[in-house]
Amino acid sequence: MKAHNGMRSQDIVILLKILTINKEWQYRDLSSGLFMSLSEVSESLNRSFLAGLIDVNRKRIFRQSLMEFIEHGLHYVFPQQPGTLVTGIPTAHSYGLFSEKFKSDEHFVWPDENGSLRGMAISPLYKTVSKAVKKDEKLHLLLAAIDIIRVGKTRELSVALEVLKNEIL
Repeated sequence: MKAHNGMRSQDIVILLKILTINKEWQYRDLSSGLFMSLSEVSESLNRSFLAGLIDVNRKRIFRQSLMEFIEHGLHYVFPQQPGTLVTGIPTAHSYGLFSEKFKSDEHFVWPDENGSLRGMAISPLYKTVSKAVKKDEKLHLLLAAIDIIRVGKTRELSVALEVLKNEIL
């Protein structure tokens, strides 16, 4: 087995995707649902196992540990600064549920030429996120909440963490 050289951003995407699947899953389900190669999925799950976020069989997520990492470490490991104005898919406080709670003139988006909103670019945790969330609304919610942790203000953070705790724990 390879040495653990730290978490990668796609590891979080894969773990969240697993949480959105309500049935028995296989590596190829994750691969096709996230537009990643099987080897990327396999290597990611190995890193998550070594980090103590998933069991030895790579099937059961340690939800409390994942939530602890998201709450206390994610913004340090995967920080983000909003970029230029682009067309894209709403994320962070610009995403549906959160846009109802927070009124703002600035919007955040994952760049996507077929997107529905113009806003400041946020680099997604993985390059295929904008494709994957079009097929999985719950994943979109979770990743938008993650982006609030990456770029949000204190009040927004507490709401995002509450949503994530309700979905993860």
